[in-house]
Amino acid sequence: MKFSSFKKALLTGLATIAAAAMLVGCGADQGAQKQFLNIATGGTAGTYYPIGGAFAEILNKEIPGMNASAQSTGATVANINMLKEGSVDLAIVQNDITYYAVNGTEMFKDKKVDNIRGIATLYPETCQFVTLDSSGIKSIADLKGKRVAVGAAGSGVEANVRQILAAYGIEYSDIDAQYLSFAEGANALKDGNVDVACLTAGYPTASVQDIASQHKVRLLPVDGAEADALIAKYPFYTKTTVPAGTYAGFDEEIPTVSVMAMLVCTDKVDDKLGGEIAKAIFSNLDRLQAAHSVGKLITKEGALKGMSLPMNKGAEDFLKK
Repeated sequence: MKFSSFKKALLTGLATIAAAAMLVGCGADQGAQKQFLNIATGGTAGTYYPIGGAFAEILNKEIPGMNASAQSTGATVANINMLKEGSVDLAIVQNDITYYAVNGTEMFKDKKVDNIRGIATLYPETCQFVTLDSSGIKSIADLKGKRVAVGAAGSGVEANVRQILAAYGIEYSDIDAQYLSFAEGANALKDGNVDVACLTAGYPTASVQDIASQHKVRLLPVDGAEADALIAKYPFYTKTTVPAGTYAGFDEEIPTVSVMAMLVCTDKVDDKLGGEIAKAIFSNLDRLQAAHSVGKLITKEGALKGMSLPMNKGAEDFLKK
């Protein structure tokens, strides 16, 4: 009897262990079903980081089992390289630099990236040619012989400037090109060491506001036949109007062009998930507006504008509904 009692207790114990193992197994299966997405953004002081953080919050709330997180990065070029190597799943990038990546041109010459797909375009990042009103410069056509801060060598801004100048029949050999970041160019403009400083950023741009607080500034227009020719050659550009009064003391409405900030993914994000991501984001635009002022420029109606690469099919189907 004692042996039978022992055997019975042993069997009961084994059954308990087996049941516990089954529960652990179920828990493990449930864990395996969780979806982890890393979202590459930009610097913590920029626009991409808060927007990316809002994306992560939306996806975590709206998609069952989602565990998305946003991380600070070196922005577009770095993000594309991270997508290429698979260390992130989603990224906020500029559509022009993404175009260069998928076509193997500019800073991605001979380094073509094939695994990126579009989710949506987001908001314009405007090409701004800034001069002091006292310079007397009124048009990009006036830049021949002038000192122009064209952006850091090999940067997206520098490519924008070169392409826009070419639309006006101007080459770098026609100007005194200064390869300065916009922060450096802004200081050079304030100090009188350059005649024009160029940047690509959402407006109003803090650094331009800083110049305008000390000097009367002028933005140079990109319009008419030049803008049309530029867009025909480079489909990632879109027409933009900077409203009068955007910068203190400058009360003219200025037509120009923009590239677009966009959300992209790797080809490992399947069509079903791509559609869920697009639906979650465009069903919660109020959260993007709360995250940053550019959120008000993000709309479903504009989400295909300036799309510069093949899209995730699920996201494309949702946006075309």
